Amino acid sequence: MESYEKLKQKINELEEELTLYKRFVEHVNFPFSYIDYALGKVMKKERNVLSPTIETIEKDNNQTPILKWNIDLQKDYPFEQVEQFLAPIFDLVSHHIVFVDAEGIITLCNLQAANDVGVNRDKIIGKHIRELLNIPDEQIMTLKTLRTKQPLYNCEVLDRYYGIINTRILYNEDGSIKRVISMFQSLNQMKEAEKLAIAGRIAAGIAHEIRNPLTTVRGYLQFLKEQLPEHIVHLINQLLIPELDRANDIITDFLNIAKPNEVKAEWIEMNEFIQHDLDLLLRSEALLHNVELSYHLDEKLQHYVVYIDKNQLLQVFINLVRNAIEAKTEKSLHVNIRTKLHNNLVQISVHDNGPGIPPTIIHHVFDPFFSTKQTGTGLGLSLSRKIIELHKGSMRVQSELGHGTCFIIELPAYSKK
Repeated sequence: MESYEKLKQKINELEEELTLYKRFVEHVNFPFSYIDYALGKVMKKERNVLSPTIETIEKDNNQTPILKWNIDLQKDYPFEQVEQFLAPIFDLVSHHIVFVDAEGIITLCNLQAANDVGVNRDKIIGKHIRELLNIPDEQIMTLKTLRTKQPLYNCEVLDRYYGIINTRILYNEDGSIKRVISMFQSLNQMKEAEKLAIAGRIAAGIAHEIRNPLTTVRGYLQFLKEQLPEHIVHLINQLLIPELDRANDIITDFLNIAKPNEVKAEWIEMNEFIQHDLDLLLRSEALLHNVELSYHLDEKLQHYVVYIDKNQLLQVFINLVRNAIEAKTEKSLHVNIRTKLHNNLVQISVHDNGPGIPPTIIHHVFDPFFSTKQTGTGLGLSLSRKIIELHKGSMRVQSELGHGTCFIIELPAYSKK
């Protein structure tokens, strides 16, 4: 038989273990019930009640124990942990979702909001929402909800972030605001889609009406050249036929915007694409126009790939560099191409030190037929952004008059692992 001291030690250990279980149950905030049929016992605990109640029931060794609980995520769980759980789910949503506390400090920001605004999602957490949106406080609808304590339902936003916003309020038990939840649905893409749809309808109408007569006229000019004086032939070769070809190219570009070529994508490393494919083409442009090219490529991207059509993406970069060349002034032009891993995206920026774009027209640079060049069609940037969007990416522009222009392209990045 065990000695008295050993029995006493075992009893003490069992009492401590029982005390541990009791204290644990006391710290469980949410209501639950546990039915143990083999023991014939039921343990129940209510919200805001320290100790559970234990009832006796008829024993039944054939039934398995049942545990039920009723967790209120606002009352029974630290809300910061709820946000950590929700964050990767909200990252899958295509709208902007932002949580702020009672002071307007961001506690949750999904990737779509961070990417569209152009910030690092991890760094914006803990900052005031005005640092995310960069607009006056009185225009921020989330802060309006904080001030008025009135949620917004399908409120149209007409500042530079055009779209529909909804806000909801979560309260603490004392009635103070715990969080204001904002969901913003951007309508900019719908607006651009409408523009392109109109362009498509126009293109379909003018293609047959104009292209066929142009082809006929061009053919007759070629035929008549042999019967005309030399100065007329010179006029045909140097002016009339090139102008007809230019008109035909405009129609082709417009049709490409309305109905682009099919994407023939493949998996590639972006840095490798820039160093081998893009650089080979751009070097000749740079030498021809005395342009200095430089690259700053993020080494982290060697572990990621993108799914792109090389030929179409080459067309985009050539358009951007040629635009910079055509806009350059007397000073030497420098074009820097930089890559960066940003919020699970490959971010490529094409920055030049040219004259920049006036703020009055920068919002129109992607509009079809908008051009500041005398001979420009205004279709290059529209087509370029359409190509990027077909690759599930985005393209935007930043510019400061007199200090150059930066086009930023973002494409989905996929880990090689």
